[in-house]
Amino acid sequence: MKRTMTILLLAAASVSPLIFPIAESGRSTMDVLAKLALLPAAALLLITIGALYRVDDSLARTSVAGLATGAVATLALEAIRLPGFWLGFMPGNLPRLMGVLLLNQFAAGPSLSSDVAGWAYHFWNGASFGLIYVLVFGTCRRWVGPVFGVLLGFGFMFSPVVSALGVGFLGLEFSKGFPVTVTVAHAAFGLALGWLTAAWLGFVDSPLLGVVRQCVPKRLTAQRASN
Repeated sequence: MKRTMTILLLAAASVSPLIFPIAESGRSTMDVLAKLALLPAAALLLITIGALYRVDDSLARTSVAGLATGAVATLALEAIRLPGFWLGFMPGNLPRLMGVLLLNQFAAGPSLSSDVAGWAYHFWNGASFGLIYVLVFGTCRRWVGPVFGVLLGFGFMFSPVVSALGVGFLGLEFSKGFPVTVTVAHAAFGLALGWLTAAWLGFVDSPLLGVVRQCVPKRLTAQRASN
C-alpha cells in the first residue's frame, strides 16, 4: 500500500510543473491541460494524502510538510525573481503570463482573475516540487536542497518555455542577467526547501528509496530461483 501511495503522490505532483512546458511546446494549451490534467491530478494528490492518514500517518505528515514548505520556499524564489524582473533581467512576469494562458484570455490580456490563477498555479508548482523533494530525497542532507533547486533552474532554462519566449539560448539574447536570476532564484528556493523540511520533519529517509529497497530483494530472489 505504501509503495502504491508513494508512486501515486509522485505522479500527481509531477503533473503541475509539466503542463506549462507542454503547452509552450505546442502540444496543447494551458486551459485544456488545466481541465484534463492539472485539476484531476491535484484532486488525486489531496485524496491520496487524506487516505494516507488512515494507512500511513508518517508518510501523510511528510507529504503535507513537503507541500507546505514548497509553497513557502516559493517566497524565497520570488525574493530573487521579482527584483530581477523589475531590473529588466527577465522578459516578462511569468505568473501573470501563466494566468492568462490558464484562463485562455491571451487576446484580452491579464485581469485580476487571471493574476490570481497564475499566482495560485505558481505556488502550487512550488508545493509540488516540495512534495517531490521530500519523497525522493527525504530530509537527511540539507545541501541536496540547493542542488535540487539549481537543477530545476537549468531544467526551466532548457525547457520549451524559454524557447517560446524567444530570448535565445539560456535567455542570453535578452539579458546576461537572465540565467543568473533564474539560477540564483531556484537555488534560494532549494536552500529554503532543504532547511524548512529538515526543521519541520527532522531526520526522514527517502520514501522512494524505501520503496526501492522493498522491491530489490524480491527481484533478486526471483532471479536466484529462476537460476
